[in-house]
Amino acid sequence: MSQPDTNNSKAPVVNKRISDPQSVQVLLIGLTYLFFIGFIFLPLGLVFTQAFQKGWSFYLESIREPYAIEAVKLTLLTVAIVVPINAVFGVSAAWAITKFNFKGKTALKSLLDLPFAVSPVIAGLIFVLLVGSRTPFGSWLGEHGIKIIFSTPGIIIATIFVTFPFIARELIPLMEAQGRDEEEAALTLGARGWQIFGKITLPNIRWGLLYGMILCGARSIGEFGAVSVVSGHIRGQTNTIPLHVEILYSEYNFTASFAVASLLVFLALLTVVIKNGMEKHFHKNSLHL
Repeated sequence: MSQPDTNNSKAPVVNKRISDPQSVQVLLIGLTYLFFIGFIFLPLGLVFTQAFQKGWSFYLESIREPYAIEAVKLTLLTVAIVVPINAVFGVSAAWAITKFNFKGKTALKSLLDLPFAVSPVIAGLIFVLLVGSRTPFGSWLGEHGIKIIFSTPGIIIATIFVTFPFIARELIPLMEAQGRDEEEAALTLGARGWQIFGKITLPNIRWGLLYGMILCGARSIGEFGAVSVVSGHIRGQTNTIPLHVEILYSEYNFTASFAVASLLVFLALLTVVIKNGMEKHFHKNSLHL
């Protein structure tokens, strides 16, 4: 009798999922939850507990008083100006770095991280030394009725410096991954620069751009160090929400300070909700491609 050809027979392939032991998984997940509880959920809960310590009426009174309203207005105005400016800069920088080859390209990419390395307080001091009233340029601006330091323009400039890397750093990896094939094909077919940008580049980067703008806006709302140096802490004029919270706390008005701080928490939570919604939408769209 002939023996069966075992060499040609195919053995069943068993796919085994390699994973860490369950004890390690439980330990890591437990540590993660403990970290979130201890450093995020518990502090946020304490903020709201202190904010409503004297009741709902006192809470509303604290966030409705004139200085608090002016702080909210200035913060939102700063965000409304800073985010579009940084969006233009971020797209321009990402376009230049990913689409062109030039000398100093590596240095330019490194300079984008400068605000991450420099303390915001140092950044504020730099602008005081550049455009303060005692500097030649600051004196010249003052003679022409332009005030930078201890005014709204100084707050906006300092916030731009602190937040300008967010959008560019979000777009550069995305645009590098996409390459230049589509733009070059459109250029070959006779499309112009703005047509290429509006019909090819911008649709491809829109979700990354929006995500970077959300991060930039969130950072602008919570900026304290640089703004504290250039603002002058003038109530009703140059105080943003974080600065107003600091003043209330330093005056031992703790409940009111936590009430105003809760506004920052609400804005942070809103940012997280929008970010998660965008990520789900982006993931859904990527699955359909």
